[in-house]
Parts: sequence; C-alpha cells; structure tokens
Amino acid sequence: MRRRFHPAEAGMRIAFLLCGLVAIAFVLVITLYLILAGLPGFGHIGFWDFLLGRVWDPAAGRFGILPFLLASLYGAAGAILLGAPVGLLCAVFLAKLAPPRLAAVLRPAVEVLAGIPSVVYGLVGMLVLVPAVRRWFRLPDGASLFAAIVVLAVMLLPSVIRVAETALRAVPPEYEAASLALGATEIETVFRVSLPAASSGVAAAVILGVGRALGEAMAVLMVAGNGANMPGLFRSVRFLTTAVAGEMAYAAGLQREALFSIALVLFVFILLINGALAALLKGR
Repeated sequence: MRRRFHPAEAGMRIAFLLCGLVAIAFVLVITLYLILAGLPGFGHIGFWDFLLGRVWDPAAGRFGILPFLLASLYGAAGAILLGAPVGLLCAVFLAKLAPPRLAAVLRPAVEVLAGIPSVVYGLVGMLVLVPAVRRWFRLPDGASLFAAIVVLAVMLLPSVIRVAETALRAVPPEYEAASLALGATEIETVFRVSLPAASSGVAAAVILGVGRALGEAMAVLMVAGNGANMPGLFRSVRFLTTAVAGEMAYAAGLQREALFSIALVLFVFILLINGALAALLKGR
C-alpha cells in the first residue's frame, strides 16, 4: 500500500528535494564551465607541454605549470605532515583527556581559529613569519615554500581537530571500558582502542585538510613569494591557486585560457581527493 503524506510533510519533502537538486545543479554547472573553459588551453598549448613544462612566461608564449603543480603538492604534503599530528593530538586531548572546564575553553578557541579569514593568516605570516624565516635561516627573502607550509599547517588545524574529535567522541564507550577493565592505561586505551575505532573519521579529517591546503590562495599568495620557480624549501614559489589569483585580472588570450586550464587541473585534484575520501569511508 502506498504511503500518503500530510500536505505539510509533502511540501517539506519537495523543498528538500529542490534544495538537493539546486546543489547538484551548481556542481554540474561549475564542472561544465571549467571543462569548456579549460580544454581550449590544453588544445593550444599541448597537454604534456602544459603539465610538464618548467617555464611559465606568458610574454614568450610558454605556459608550463610543473613548478606550480609541484609547489602545490609539496605545500599540501608539508602542511599535512606538520599540522595533522598536532591537530590529531589536540583532538585526542579534547575528546578523551581534557578536564571539562579546560575543554570548554579550548573548543571555542578552535572555533575562533576556524573563523579567522585567510587574508588575516596571510597578513600575520607576511609581517611576522616571513621576516623571522629570513633572520633564522639568513636568507635574502623569507617568502618561501617553507613559510607557506607553516601558514597552511596552522590553517588546516581547525578542520582536522573538529572532524577527528567528532569521530573520537562517536566511539562506543563500551570499547574503552573493556580496555580499561583488562588493565590498559588511559593513554593505551586511547591509542590502541579509540583511535583505531575512529580511523575512518581521522582519515576523513586528514583528507579534508589536504583539500584545504590545495585550495588556499590568498594566504599563500602573501607568504610564498609568488615566483615561478621549481620548488625548493626556501625558494620563492607559486601555487596553482596563486597563479590563477595573481594573473586572472589582467590576462587575455592564450594566457587566460591557460589560467582556466590551471583551474581545471586544480578542480580535478579536488575531485580525486573527494573520491578517495568516499572510497575510504565506503570501505570502512
């Protein structure tokens, strides 16, 4: 027998359906636009010349994005290696070890950290971190890949902390009680029982952090130096995002097509990360 809905409930179901369709439509429109705008650049420049070229010189008609691609990958990897352990340990402390009063103070601080605009991170990095890197390592200029990694590591902390803490809090308390009853210490229980049980959520936190690091533009633009160089830890570099943000305002012709192609490459990276997250969570 077919279920009949109350008119109000039927109206809400239709509203929810429309909201879902609108969200899907936005994704499809963005995807289609990036494909249509980005493919001509590949056709005019050459797919492999574009991806593997080492020189970005619009005046000479050379559009190789390998330095940008590697800088983005190295920056995201470095930010995860630096920030993920700190965020994970902070999440463990908040979820399992912190006294209630201290946790009540720290959680709003994490929320404030998440709400700070990226331009503020970039400004603080440019005025504080970049001069410090220049002094510490005796460099001509502190704007570098290293400075970008540090700023990105701080920026991804809130995402890692919130998602990982939620996953840890979802672990059934019976698991931990059984571990403690068998004689394990509280720390052993956290690292041998709680963390493995929440591993899918922790992995999701890390992957979301990677997406945040790959997609950031403004803060990186202010601390990385924006030089189209092959990446080195203390060299001025340009990320995929900063290449688009820094040149789109005045680009025209083939240069503009190349920038849309960069956006398409970045979009594909984000899709691959989301796909990896979905596959990982499905396999759990």
